[in-house]
Amino acid sequence: MDLENRISLLVELGEFMRSDDAGWQEAKIRAFQYNPWFIPDFTNAAIRQITDQFLQRDLLEKWVSGYDLAARNRPSKKVGLVMAGNIPLVGFHDFLCCFLSGHQTFIKLSSKDSWLFPPMFEFLNKKIPVLSNQIQTATLLTGMDAYIATGSNNSARYFDYYFGKYPSLIRRNRTSVALLEGDESAKELDKLADDVFLYFGLGCRNVTQIHVPENYDFIPLLQAFRKYLWMADHHKYKNNYDYRLSIAILNKLFYMTNDCLLLLEDGSPFSPISVLHYSFYKDRSNWIPAGEHENLQCIVGRHFLPFGESQRPVLRDWADGADTLQFLQAI
Repeated sequence: MDLENRISLLVELGEFMRSDDAGWQEAKIRAFQYNPWFIPDFTNAAIRQITDQFLQRDLLEKWVSGYDLAARNRPSKKVGLVMAGNIPLVGFHDFLCCFLSGHQTFIKLSSKDSWLFPPMFEFLNKKIPVLSNQIQTATLLTGMDAYIATGSNNSARYFDYYFGKYPSLIRRNRTSVALLEGDESAKELDKLADDVFLYFGLGCRNVTQIHVPENYDFIPLLQAFRKYLWMADHHKYKNNYDYRLSIAILNKLFYMTNDCLLLLEDGSPFSPISVLHYSFYKDRSNWIPAGEHENLQCIVGRHFLPFGESQRPVLRDWADGADTLQFLQAI
């Protein structure tokens, strides 16, 4: 398939993902039954993000125009793709890059997200049967020419050990932070709530720490975040909240809460589920501690990524800042 046909097929895939196809709807139900974090609202939000921001012909054509992907005689390589499963379809962008590059892709699905991808692959294979050889799922990834693997800092050490001698992209823990100036409007804080709570805060693009000026008034922030008070009825989220609240009380830590989130002062950008860290700054020009940039996927704020946009990446928003298409093109 040439590049134009691949783009056309991806556009059709987007239409399938927006459809009421019985098998596709069943897969979404199964995904939630198997993984309670994948509630239907969040799975549908991930699907809308992919179909609206990725699988549009004009967006795809503009995106790939800066790469040499159209050559028909480029030899195909075997690419092993290890997907994460922290939020629904989080590995889709990597799959998209592999598909557009024309490489043969062997995919190790995360056990947390093993229901949503197979119907999509089945749809593509029905359209173009030869793709069953180009897109395959696998439990072991051996004999590959290159690897793309996403996981935690701990799993990344294993990826480095097994895949380091091959061309590879290995991604580690990242998170996102927000810079607040103290005079944000109710609308801005409402959008920030989406950056914090969407997907239960499990994504690397979720805001897990806010930097605020001294004497910041947290009351409007906590009130705005009550739009996600329903999370207190989700048993897994509530278990995390209760556990973190107990730890804070036992350790006699100062905390603030609105019954669905704990606010704790902490210099780390990484916070547990149901907890949002905050840190005070004096000088807005020097508010990120030295060495913290390498841990950040997004920075949200008036002079950075707009409030409410952290979970709406576009095609050129690379995980860990590494250009996946360029990597695949150079294999």
